[in-house]
Amino acid sequence: MAKEMSEEAIYAEAKRRVKERRDFYGHLAAYVGVNILLVFIWAFASGGGYPWFLWPLVCWGVFVLLHYLRIFVFERKGDRAAIEKEAEKIRKEQD
Repeated sequence: MAKEMSEEAIYAEAKRRVKERRDFYGHLAAYVGVNILLVFIWAFASGGGYPWFLWPLVCWGVFVLLHYLRIFVFERKGDRAAIEKEAEKIRKEQD
């Protein structure tokens, strides 16, 4: 059975999660802003010709989706187990 995390470990984990979420929202804001700019460039420069802006919109959108899934859908249980294992190793070295 997994051991309970110390208060310091809980704080560190919470800090890491907040940073990951903040990074995702920054990525999402850049995606939206740049793609709005590309649509405006397409609309005004080419007069509505071939919709070339869809290429970066879709390709970059896949990576934004993967980033979202990694942060909000899939838990990184393997990381938590590896951290606990390493922490236990350090505790044994200290004794």
